[in-house]
Amino acid sequence: MRVIGYRYQRTLAAPAEVRGVGFITGARVRVRLLPAPADAGIVFHRIDLPGSPAVPARIAHVRSTQRRTTLGSLSSQVTLVEHLLAALAGLRIDNCTIELDGPEPPGLDGSAAGFVAAIARAGAALQPVQRPIWAVQRPVVVAAGDATLALHPGHTRGLRISYILDYGLGSPISRQTYSVDVQPESFAREVASCRTFLTQEEARALRDQGVGAHLSPTDVLVFGPHGPIGNRLRFADEPARHKVLDMIGDLALCGFDLAGHLVACRSGHALNAELGRCLAAATQSARIESNAERALAQVA
Repeated sequence: MRVIGYRYQRTLAAPAEVRGVGFITGARVRVRLLPAPADAGIVFHRIDLPGSPAVPARIAHVRSTQRRTTLGSLSSQVTLVEHLLAALAGLRIDNCTIELDGPEPPGLDGSAAGFVAAIARAGAALQPVQRPIWAVQRPVVVAAGDATLALHPGHTRGLRISYILDYGLGSPISRQTYSVDVQPESFAREVASCRTFLTQEEARALRDQGVGAHLSPTDVLVFGPHGPIGNRLRFADEPARHKVLDMIGDLALCGFDLAGHLVACRSGHALNAELGRCLAAATQSARIESNAERALAQVA
């Protein structure tokens, strides 16, 4: 990997707050988004726990990717972070302190729209430190079963994401393909409002586990044999768009900008995290190699 450009870092211009009910626990929760210094990154603080333990939003702190992304340790974890992280990354907020009084952010409507609205009200502030934009020189591919995720070299400093959603024959969710050039405007307009989704069978299984027992099909997109139950799609390809939303949130854990073309087929949080770890390791190797070259040049 190599750095192909830079942009100035950004934080919030003012604090922002969002209240709601957690999807997993069903408990009322409040999240406060606060400005943070340059190079601070995104850090959660569990203010409901003694000492307000910090949980950095970095790929090394991913604890689980089963149906959602969970960060931190068992005693101070934060779960279902991808929608909030997608809102911050999609609007290019690089440094933010997140105060959370529970184990998950508010679920809202299962999308990032509520977080985007709060961030937009707070505004953004430029910071006098640059953030690198990394690109691959050859495709980096991760796969599991029939799911694949690959970052390809691009021709610009931007990131394009394409997602192929295919649950196979007989699924109530149709095969869909969606592509977007990720910019703050396109993210807010085309991706942020797309909601999490699951089939009726998946919803039943989660309720049997005590997860989301307070939710009804009108709160999230639950697909029955004839489409969404008690709900309407915001876009014909809303599930594919939501997968892109999740990908933006999960790959924000890398802590740097990506350029190129990200192509996914049937992938989810697990492959997102695996690719993130691969890219983070590759950039670390590139930094070490670059530092060694500079040291040799000084000696010579």
